[in-house]
Amino acid sequence: MRARWRVAVAVLSSITALHADAQRAPVGPAVRSFVRYDTAVLALTHVRVIDGTGAAPRDDQTLIVRDGRIAAIGPAARTPVPAGAQVVDLTGKSVTPGLVMVHEHLFYPVGAGTYGNLTESFSRLYLAGGVTSMRTGGNMNGLAELLMARSTAAGAKPGPFIDATAPYLEGPGMGFNQVVPLRDTLDAKRLVDMWADLGATSFKAYMNITRDELRVAAAAAHARGLKITGHLCSVTYREAADAGIDDLEHGFFAMNDFVPNKRPDMCTGRGGAATQSMAAREPDAPEVQALFRHLIEKRVAVTSTLTIFETFTPGRPIGAGLDVLLPQLREDYERRHAATQRNTQSPYIKAFPKGMAFERAFAKAGGTLVVGTDPTGGGGLVPGFSNQRAVELLVEAGFTPLEAIRISTLNGATYLGRGQLTGSLEVGKLADLIVLDGNPASTISDMRKIVTVFRQGVGYDPQALIESVRGKAGLW
Repeated sequence: MRARWRVAVAVLSSITALHADAQRAPVGPAVRSFVRYDTAVLALTHVRVIDGTGAAPRDDQTLIVRDGRIAAIGPAARTPVPAGAQVVDLTGKSVTPGLVMVHEHLFYPVGAGTYGNLTESFSRLYLAGGVTSMRTGGNMNGLAELLMARSTAAGAKPGPFIDATAPYLEGPGMGFNQVVPLRDTLDAKRLVDMWADLGATSFKAYMNITRDELRVAAAAAHARGLKITGHLCSVTYREAADAGIDDLEHGFFAMNDFVPNKRPDMCTGRGGAATQSMAAREPDAPEVQALFRHLIEKRVAVTSTLTIFETFTPGRPIGAGLDVLLPQLREDYERRHAATQRNTQSPYIKAFPKGMAFERAFAKAGGTLVVGTDPTGGGGLVPGFSNQRAVELLVEAGFTPLEAIRISTLNGATYLGRGQLTGSLEVGKLADLIVLDGNPASTISDMRKIVTVFRQGVGYDPQALIESVRGKAGLW
């Protein structure tokens, strides 16, 4: 039976890899109603190209898509349109790479300590919001999102490419009723091996893991060619870098290296103490710069999730897309937002702008910053809509629009090991791109004005995807 299971896993992995490198994305019957363009050769003419590398926009370009890949990009006057191509005139519009977001979820809080499996609706919302590749930042529902990753790759269901993370690697203490707590390092290795065999392609350590468990889990993941990230509390950022972690979640809001009286392998005060410790420091302080250098030397990326911390901060706007949620979840969301606005003593009044400054300083020091949204932190965000907001918040943090777009596209793709396939608009890469009605290089809020989302050469109608789940996200 074990031998048969390994063969089955190998076949499924081969199918997923085949579709990742395939020509035009497959379109199954359940996907067809959301598709606007599905043709072998497509010419997007007279469009502004923002290629995701940080280069200046190029106006009046023609972009040729052939069999799911970018075949040519050049000035419209000098780039011939192939015979038989479907031509789309995009005068006044822009094209960017599809968003590559690396802290997303396919579950959502639906009751006390319970997280609903929303793989169907959330996958559609991510794609509608311009996300063509994503990593889930933790898993509460076991095989569900691994199977969704295979379904979107095979064209059986609409959604992005999904780098599917295994259930959390977490010790006792959080009280999750959908996560098996680690007992020791043997457990850490067993769980990594088991979920890798089942098809997980990433791992996430959580707040009560020990240093030794993290070290063993990282070694086991790396032995499979996979990466491990973490939302940490019991382990400091420096300790995690030494243990072999690849990425740290939530910017520097979860950094506990400078928490007073921090005890080894103990989560002290959870996130609040870490956030307040960060807010009490300046990003140019010698000890902070030393930590930045250590993370950079160890090649540890940091994931910005400003969107979720915005929901904890008084004076910030309510999120977009609430009408896609079930009425009960929308009402919970609105109550939490109203309560936040009344909290005039919130530590996030100081910590939110300080967290932005830390992320900007880390990137300026040469660190790799990637981005995600975490649409489950108390139920404060709606997928897709929050991803657009994430790009806006990077600009508010001090990045230029072109830098923010690169962080949200090429940086994420490179981190996922897919930078040769996607993340920028270059000849030979997959045609993962967004058509926008505006110019986000000058007005970053134009990232919200999505006309069409192309995943591997197939163009999806974002409004059709949104309408298919309106008022029902929270059920499935």
